[in-house]
Amino acid sequence: MGRTIEPKGHIRGDVKLEGDKSISHRAIMIGAIAMGQTRLENVPDCDDCGFTIRALSDMGVKIGSRAGTTVIKGRGLTGLKAPGKPVYLGSSGTSMRLLAGILAGQGFEAVLTGDTGLLKRPMRRVVEPLKSMGVDIRAEDNEHPPIFIRGGKPLAIRYSMPIPSAQVKGAILFAGLYAKGTTTIKEPVKSRDHTERMLRFFGADIDVEGNIISLRGGRELAGKSFSIPADISSAAFFIAGASMLRGSRITIRRVTINPTRAGIIPVLKKMGVRIRISKKRDLFEPVGDIMVESSKTKGITISAGTAPSIIDEVPILAVIAALSKGRTVIKGIGELRVKETDRIESITSNLKNMGADINIDGDTMIIKGAERLHGASLKSFGDHRTAMAMTIAALAAKGSSSLDDDACVSKSFPRFFDTLDALTA
Repeated sequence: MGRTIEPKGHIRGDVKLEGDKSISHRAIMIGAIAMGQTRLENVPDCDDCGFTIRALSDMGVKIGSRAGTTVIKGRGLTGLKAPGKPVYLGSSGTSMRLLAGILAGQGFEAVLTGDTGLLKRPMRRVVEPLKSMGVDIRAEDNEHPPIFIRGGKPLAIRYSMPIPSAQVKGAILFAGLYAKGTTTIKEPVKSRDHTERMLRFFGADIDVEGNIISLRGGRELAGKSFSIPADISSAAFFIAGASMLRGSRITIRRVTINPTRAGIIPVLKKMGVRIRISKKRDLFEPVGDIMVESSKTKGITISAGTAPSIIDEVPILAVIAALSKGRTVIKGIGELRVKETDRIESITSNLKNMGADINIDGDTMIIKGAERLHGASLKSFGDHRTAMAMTIAALAAKGSSSLDDDACVSKSFPRFFDTLDALTA
């Protein structure tokens, strides 16, 4: 279903967003293999988390939701049951890669599959390290799903990751829970550390020193009760809108400000966005309230080393850059080509259609800022982040725009348009 988007004068308000999708996946999965009950507040009602919940339910885990609280009755490390059918995961690459690590230590065979988009996403990056742990696992063509896996007793390994990937790292760590001895991972650049933090919180024997993570297997985990912090990737769209539209001022409550995830905050500050964080606190993830006001922004150069901590926010960063003074260069974004769609192509083609000066050189995006974008016919390419980024761009454009598909936002943020309407009313 499409929609027409009219320019708006400002974004104002105080908002509490649904929980972080990446953190929620891990909390649900770890709760399922922990001993005892886990109670989670603020789990997002999005498609991706729904696929994770259904997959674990098919493997014998009792998961229910009432009055905003998700209750998981954990079955212990090796307590999952054979699903009896292929496990369908929609378009959720996170679900597939992380579950592969958990299934490595179960005593049954399973097949992980998904929709046509997921079947095109690269899985060798997770299959190969799990194979090196002695796991009987393969992909359909050695690269893409479905993934076929026979659980057993993984071996502890030392693994140097060729590229930073929080999902691959998470799969290895999950498999390491079942291994005898210590599994050690070395990252070339520190990627999101949600898995390490969550495992430690649930009682895993895990150490982190810089880019080296060590996990000693065999220890049972214990259920926990906590609230999932708001998603910085979802917050980024409203932060961008408030920074671009004159007279805007918003506060977003209890957002994850984990430095391996919230790289967008220092990037935005460097671009000149007036952004302030208050009420900082920490349980298993650092969180805070983010306040943003309309700002005059400038182009900057973003290094490849920063890319892992902003990779999901590149689409909306490109929108801000298109309306910033000077030139913005974003390096090391090749991973965007293998997301739900080729996000480099989707963002580039849409912004060019709106009159932006944007070019690609290898895995580098180069944007020359302009005074104004113009309304245009926009395409989501079936990708939630593209759809939301272009919606925000349309708010700051001259003239109305049309978006061909808005249903895809349900993958991560079903209430995006309702929240936006409330803030622009």
